[in-house]
Amino acid sequence: MGETAKKTVLYEEHLALHAKMVEFSGFLMPVSYDSIIQEHLCVRQHVGIFDISHMGQISVRGKDVFSFLQYLIPNNLSHLTNGKILYSALCNEQGGIVDDILVYQKSKEDYLIVVNASNTHKDFQWIASQAKRYSGSKVADITPIFAFFAVQGPQSLSLMEKIGFKVSSLGYYHFVETKFENDPVLISRTGYTGEDGFEILLPKALAVSLWNRFLKEGAPFQVKPIGLGARDTLRLEPCFSLYGHELSDSITPLEAGIGWTVDFSKEDFIGKTGLLNNPGTRRLVGFEMLDKGIPRNGYPVYKNGQKIGVVTSGSYLPSLGKNMGLALVEGTNDIGIPIEVEVRANRLKAVTVKKPFYVPLNRRKK
Repeated sequence: MGETAKKTVLYEEHLALHAKMVEFSGFLMPVSYDSIIQEHLCVRQHVGIFDISHMGQISVRGKDVFSFLQYLIPNNLSHLTNGKILYSALCNEQGGIVDDILVYQKSKEDYLIVVNASNTHKDFQWIASQAKRYSGSKVADITPIFAFFAVQGPQSLSLMEKIGFKVSSLGYYHFVETKFENDPVLISRTGYTGEDGFEILLPKALAVSLWNRFLKEGAPFQVKPIGLGARDTLRLEPCFSLYGHELSDSITPLEAGIGWTVDFSKEDFIGKTGLLNNPGTRRLVGFEMLDKGIPRNGYPVYKNGQKIGVVTSGSYLPSLGKNMGLALVEGTNDIGIPIEVEVRANRLKAVTVKKPFYVPLNRRKK
């Protein structure tokens, strides 16, 4: 592991829990504490807590900030009201994805943007450079100030309320700024697992005591700390995208299956012309392995003997008991198409299937 890798405020707690640590996005992070499969199933059946303090937080404030963000992102900020969150791509001029982000509206002059850990510096530089044309917008990287937890699973609400967070009325993709033991915290309800869940943005000084309190008071709910390994399989089952896999500077939102984050009815936004002129010819498909083998990122995908794309994400999926994945391919996004995935120099049979593989909670309720 690199000597320059950063540590979250919970680093020593992870070691005390015998976590297997890896370098991820410039941070030393727990990939697992126990079995990845057991951690995965814990979140599906009970509740898990994740350290997501490596993720970036960017504050954008000022009198011109609404107009600026409308230009910055392809999604429509007018969908927001105070206390709501918007998922969006962040595009470059060509329509490629700089990052996928969450935009929190505190007011029309005050927004929080949560970004992927690997892209925090890049995103901050991009946003700050674009803000120069909007003199009333101030951009600040506030990541070093906070710790960040995610509490996910069917028992997450019960655990949150036992700790003292009154969040039963908090809607999906909403947030609230409140206090916990006289410290300011921001609580949101989004999730990256397909289950009900909450995120807690809190001062670093509160992080260790609150983390340990969750683990202690969560014992009746069978809570476990969850690492990056299970976080990846949990997000893959509902087919949530991961930057550097399904999303990149050279992949458009239309190709990546998040075209719904692009509102072409807006007068202008960064990447609009690029997307209209070159929406891309690739599409993101789901597939299930028929032959025995686990697909991984970068493995070639073939149809009728011709290479048509690559696997973006793949794994054994514990909730389903199958080897499945996502692939960015040319020429098809139909279901039931026979394909082959090259696994360790062997072309193995697979078939395209409907997404998501596991229906997330917000869709199950509809």
